[in-house]
Amino acid sequence: MKILIGYPPTESKKGIATLGQNRQFQWFSNPSYFYPIVPATAATMLKEGGNKVIWLDCVAERVNMQKFLKLVEKEKPEIFAFETKTPVIKQHWETINNLKKKFPKMKIVIYGDHVTSFPKETMENSQIDFVLCGGNYDFILQDLVKYLEDNKKNKIPRGVYYRRGKRILSSGAFVVHQELDNAPFIDRELTKWQLYQEEYNLIGKPFFYIMSGRDCWWGKCTFCSWPRMYPKFNHRSVKNVLDEIKMLIEKYDVKEIFDDSGTLTTGKWLKDLCQGLIERGYNKKIKYSCNMRFGALKQEDYNLMKRAGFRLLKFGLESANQSTLDRLNKGVKIKDILEGSKMAQKAGLMVHLTMIVGYPWETKEDAMKTYELAKFLMQRGHADILQSTVLMPYPGTQLWEEAKANRWLLLGEREYERYDQREPVLKTKDSRPEDIAAICGKIYTIFLTPQYIFQRIKSIKSWEDFKFNIKGVKAVIGHLKDFLK
Repeated sequence: MKILIGYPPTESKKGIATLGQNRQFQWFSNPSYFYPIVPATAATMLKEGGNKVIWLDCVAERVNMQKFLKLVEKEKPEIFAFETKTPVIKQHWETINNLKKKFPKMKIVIYGDHVTSFPKETMENSQIDFVLCGGNYDFILQDLVKYLEDNKKNKIPRGVYYRRGKRILSSGAFVVHQELDNAPFIDRELTKWQLYQEEYNLIGKPFFYIMSGRDCWWGKCTFCSWPRMYPKFNHRSVKNVLDEIKMLIEKYDVKEIFDDSGTLTTGKWLKDLCQGLIERGYNKKIKYSCNMRFGALKQEDYNLMKRAGFRLLKFGLESANQSTLDRLNKGVKIKDILEGSKMAQKAGLMVHLTMIVGYPWETKEDAMKTYELAKFLMQRGHADILQSTVLMPYPGTQLWEEAKANRWLLLGEREYERYDQREPVLKTKDSRPEDIAAICGKIYTIFLTPQYIFQRIKSIKSWEDFKFNIKGVKAVIGHLKDFLK
């Protein structure tokens, strides 16, 4: 079959859409295109299954609707499959309906966290043919294509919503049972890897995203939409991950890997990975960065990671208030944040902090505690980079249900286009929405303080370090522009 897979044009005056591999959607003035690992894996699976696959990321390639429709008309794909997210779901319903009007024979498949939580909604509001639920939609799409190729003789895979006449049917709840080692290494040429080389966090080029696990072994945070996608954590074998890195080194001379598992697997798995990187000599050829949790590692773990070639660890600080961390079911103590940052810095690893403001139960004073903690860590060299966002009760999450129950929402439940982190959408104890946005922007001004600038100058030891800091300046300016709009 001929299959078009990627992202349709997703346009707005707000900026550039971040859809792929992004846990919460945002519009960016200074975009970084995150490599969409699961859709890219799906494309590779389908190609290896003998299908003619066309990869088209209209967002990254800046393809408008007119050009997109011409391409569809020229290629005449039998299937178009793409990912969606909450703030653009209505736009995507319109896209689906327009496509079905122009190309009625083309089957359209959609997947992502929003439609996993509300599959019938998209079936009812658009002419979509199939909704795939769950995070392992690459495996489900592969099975669905086989089902269609066999003229529907076999059983439709679980996790699919579909139509039979005017009825909307479900094949049953999705299950996370797939063996990740059975997925092929992504065909980076097919999926146009060159489009995704502007990530300001990463220092060497070419760099590549991988996922050693899906998605987070903690998986309990109330604000995160991915536990709904991956209710069960699963990871690849260490050998499988090392073999993929070998392929990326030999074929592309990769300089850096970012492992975008929600949280990198720890314990024996991590030790085996580090030993493997050292024994194979990959620690001399690449830098390795990943997401990590405070409180999960000891000093010897950080030291081993540094020896193995790790460079940057991304941590969710979220709030400087213990009561908030407890309410989010974060499983972290403030002392873990302080100690973890210091241990990582002592080992020579860079620390990237992410934090959130706008909690309904926090006061303005509470929010400023988060600012002060971030400033303390950044100005003392215990953290290097930060990222601040407005709390978003993403539809389908536990936090969203809590917001509805407590009447915290400042907007309608289904005003999906406003769940884009451009504005606070929750009531707070003593702050106006503009106050929350101002605090979020203020956190980024930590980058402009003399103490932090001094720490960054001290950290420059090479031309690559200098270029990394210049990229960081551009990113900060972009974030400040976003909050000033």
